[in-house]
Amino acid sequence: MQLKHEQKQCPRCGAGFECKVGDVVNCQCYEVKVQARTNEFLANAYYDCLCKNCLAEIDKMLTFAQSHPLPQQGEVLVEGLHYYKKDNQVVYTELYHLQQGQCCHQPNCTHCAYGFRAIETNNG
Repeated sequence: MQLKHEQKQCPRCGAGFECKVGDVVNCQCYEVKVQARTNEFLANAYYDCLCKNCLAEIDKMLTFAQSHPLPQQGEVLVEGLHYYKKDNQVVYTELYHLQQGQCCHQPNCTHCAYGFRAIETNNG
């Protein structure tokens, strides 16, 4: 039996890695221990395989987002944490979108936490 290995590019950060879907215990993603809620989140997101660094970052952000709900008033949002300004525009961060709890499905979303932007980019 031949194991399936393929070179992939992480849809979140762009890093290259070898996916070993036919030998998961030796795949780079197997090194990352994530919480059950992270696995559930990823099962419902639009991502393909992610690199181990992104898996760890998403797990960490989900843990933070769960213990720190999004402020209900816009003026309480923290610049640099929830948003930043670019060319006089407010750009919401990935953490903000996780705390929001849903994908906005906007193809021009710079920091989609749900992988929607990656799907739009791949589909042209």
